[in-house]
Amino acid sequence: MKLDVARLESFIMEKMSKTRIPGLSIAVVEKDRVVYSKGFGYRDVENGLRATPATLYGIGSVTKSFTALAIMRLVEQGKLSLDDPVHKYLPQFEIRPFGEPIRIVHLLSHSSGIPALAYAEALIDRIVGNEPAWSPIVGCDDVIAFMRRAGEWVEARPGEKFFYLNEGYVLLGCVVEKVSGMSYEDFVKREILEPLEMRRSFFKKEEVEKDPDVAAPYAVDKEGRWVRSRFPYGVTADGGLISNVLDLSNYISMYLGRGVFKGREVFSRSSIEEVEKPRIKLPYEVFGGESYALGWRVVPNFLGYRLVNHGGSVLVYTAYVGYVPEAGVGVAVLQNVAAYPPSYIGMYALALALGKDPERELPFIKMDRVFDRLVGVYETYMGTMKLEVVRRGDTLYIERRGRLSQMSIPLILEELDEENPRFSVQSGTARIPVEFRIRDGSVEMIYERYKLRKVGGLPPR
Repeated sequence: MKLDVARLESFIMEKMSKTRIPGLSIAVVEKDRVVYSKGFGYRDVENGLRATPATLYGIGSVTKSFTALAIMRLVEQGKLSLDDPVHKYLPQFEIRPFGEPIRIVHLLSHSSGIPALAYAEALIDRIVGNEPAWSPIVGCDDVIAFMRRAGEWVEARPGEKFFYLNEGYVLLGCVVEKVSGMSYEDFVKREILEPLEMRRSFFKKEEVEKDPDVAAPYAVDKEGRWVRSRFPYGVTADGGLISNVLDLSNYISMYLGRGVFKGREVFSRSSIEEVEKPRIKLPYEVFGGESYALGWRVVPNFLGYRLVNHGGSVLVYTAYVGYVPEAGVGVAVLQNVAAYPPSYIGMYALALALGKDPERELPFIKMDRVFDRLVGVYETYMGTMKLEVVRRGDTLYIERRGRLSQMSIPLILEELDEENPRFSVQSGTARIPVEFRIRDGSVEMIYERYKLRKVGGLPPR
């Protein structure tokens, strides 16, 4: 593998500056070795402490892959089957969508038929101070009690439809505890973290607070300022692990080794292949044909390769881990804010590692390039009217700000052409086309009955 480090670092620094990421750490893995690792920015802005490859961050829902492996360990030990009904181990859990039992595999693949119940969102919002939401869950008994009426909300039979369900992974952690006779956290430590020498990966607050290299968690307020916040301890099997890109490199190496780490079989090859097996089609696609496996998302054609990956967010930390088994490469990216998606940075690194040109071949990089050209202030003939095109996340908006009235209309992407990107806006029951023309350094917009020209960047707010 020949990784273009200069190009990767230039891309990272550009995105960090543009989207105001305080700190970021990344590691690129080839088979059983780390070929590149670096920290960017600050793990602690107020105290001027730089991020390093060893800096700890919350990894959010990447934790789900650890939970899936914990279940597979119990399968290897003959203590449960993926096809077992959940109520076999949690008798109080009585939900049967359309009369059918929810099985372990359904929770692992988010195909129970139960839509998201937003327990994690409530917990995170309350702890980080986003809003005073109520937080219903502390332990296993609480999650089962919280879900007692969720049967009234089911939308599909088990195995039929994908609904990302954090509560399902909390239940899986409860199953691990019931079957193993240990706490979920201790079981994962004994069966996964210790064999993989992930010595600085923790669930417990007291362990994290003793560590000298921890990223301060930041939220972003309405004015775009960093606000120092807190990690939502209480999130467990669905997103509670705190780790670093070097420890995660060991984790990736084990997957690339088909269960083998440093010459030792930590998991059977069949267990690794089981968690990577697509189970349910995802309702949203970037590359086409994406599915959810067990604790992992699978992209069947990522630049000609199969990509196994997952992102994570607890609002104040975001994460991405991805690997390409057939090419023997992987990446881990961690950030201490929710800003530019770490998945985009991780896939950019993987594209370079595979010898591809990410600027040409990654659709979201093309989208960034086009959207950046479109953002700005537009005027009609002789400046009689001004409109602004602003970006929030992956959506553009047409906005007009006046003392008496304001408008903000989302632009719905129809065609991402680099010279003539096309969008539409909804007006009542009508769909109005919006066309941009990018020519020789100038940008024009045709919107409803108006023709406008871009005259500059957005003014400070």
